Amino acid sequence: MKKSTPNLLIALVLLAIPFGYAAYLYPSLPETIPTHFNIKGEADGFGGRDSIFLGPGIMSAVGLFTFFLLSNIKNFDPKRFKNEDDGLFKKMALFMVAFMSVMGLIITYSATGPSVNITKLLLPFLGLVFAATGWYMPKLHQNYFAGFKLPWTLENEDNWNETHKIAGTVWMFGGWFQVIATITLSSKPAFICFMIATAIMVIIPTVFSYRMFKNGNQIK
Repeated sequence: MKKSTPNLLIALVLLAIPFGYAAYLYPSLPETIPTHFNIKGEADGFGGRDSIFLGPGIMSAVGLFTFFLLSNIKNFDPKRFKNEDDGLFKKMALFMVAFMSVMGLIITYSATGPSVNITKLLLPFLGLVFAATGWYMPKLHQNYFAGFKLPWTLENEDNWNETHKIAGTVWMFGGWFQVIATITLSSKPAFICFMIATAIMVIIPTVFSYRMFKNGNQIK
């Protein structure tokens, strides 16, 4: 058995869970179910009950693509030259599959009725994912597929490392802020806070990276 086989089996099981949940719900669903939601988390689009499988299908396709990409990154990423990265990227591959699986479950549950507010489920979960990603950030070495892939970080390893240390801290605190804000606020303010926090989480490391580049890749 290849070393990658157990991880693939775990990934397939994780991605099958939303399909199993959708199949369980299917007999009890009405003929029309919610398929789209507005900024307030309210259903504003509807389709046939067969569309209950659409969300898990899309998440599974994206999850499998990401899994194979990250699991085999050493074969086609010229920047992935650190041997110790292999284990980290394989863990990240399973992390992304688990993320897609939970996304599939949330989308499936939101289709059970127009009274379900998807914003109150989805945004706190995404905040947790951002926080967890922040924990991974400082461990990433230079590569073309994960992290802040800016001209200055890809050009200079010190710039990459320092940028991802900053990004890790910002994303962990930002992610937990998103969790708290989206749980405690009503849907529309929660969405606005989430998007502002996301923008800040991208801007701060980008500006830091550029300033470090302008300073000759020295921290001043």
